[in-house]
Amino acid sequence: MNKLLCSTGALITGRNNRNHMLLAKAGQQLTCEGYEFMMYQSWYEKWEQIAADVAAMDVSVVTFHVDKGIGELISKNGEGEMELAVERFVINCRMACIMGAKLLVLHLWGGLASDGNIAVNIEKYRELREIADSFGLLLTVEDVPCNRENPLKHMIALHKLYPDISFTFDVRFAAFHGLFEECLSENQAWLWQGPVKHIHIGDFAGEPMDWESLRSCKHPREGKIDFVKFFAHLKKVGYDGTVTVESTAVAEDGSILTDKLNDTFAYLRSLM
Repeated sequence: MNKLLCSTGALITGRNNRNHMLLAKAGQQLTCEGYEFMMYQSWYEKWEQIAADVAAMDVSVVTFHVDKGIGELISKNGEGEMELAVERFVINCRMACIMGAKLLVLHLWGGLASDGNIAVNIEKYRELREIADSFGLLLTVEDVPCNRENPLKHMIALHKLYPDISFTFDVRFAAFHGLFEECLSENQAWLWQGPVKHIHIGDFAGEPMDWESLRSCKHPREGKIDFVKFFAHLKKVGYDGTVTVESTAVAEDGSILTDKLNDTFAYLRSLM
């Protein structure tokens, strides 16, 4: 069975003051096999302490989600922003190593600038890949939403330039762009013949390109994505990578909805 992980972004949010120490208690209550640690931009001033705290916890951090703001800096490409993106990427790599993660999830583009000058983002991948390799980390590029083209088009371009590139496939992002069926089709069989090394799970209830609906990462069975079909496809292609649940599970008072998450894990295991 594929290893089922939980994103710390589903547990640690603004509602509980992004208190990373909550992961220790959650690790005793949740039935996942490990975690994907989500880095926030507001944590750089204390990144060493956070990394040490998490490393000391009795939890398994398997994958590490790089600060999303790094992709936005690359997309904006203003004065000093590319240098800052690299500086912060190195810190993310150091944190991942301290926590014991082996795989990085990267938003290669993002923000309002998004894929407006995608050639710059695609070229920057080369340097970030070299840095990740130097730390012994597998860098994966996520199919991040675009406001000009679509992520599949950019993934194809990246794969053409870097045939050994690895991707994280976010099923919710694919649904947002109306690409769910296409990504499972024979036309895109190449995706599942090695490039996709990691998967993000969350449901989507809106219509394609409905940005407001994208703000909510729902649990499977709360939206429109056919997860039965998706996991049948994974079995068919022999996918053996990791799967991370990103569905939000924090109440208004900041408490973690452990029962809801465990129910989601049980449902996904029944499909896996």
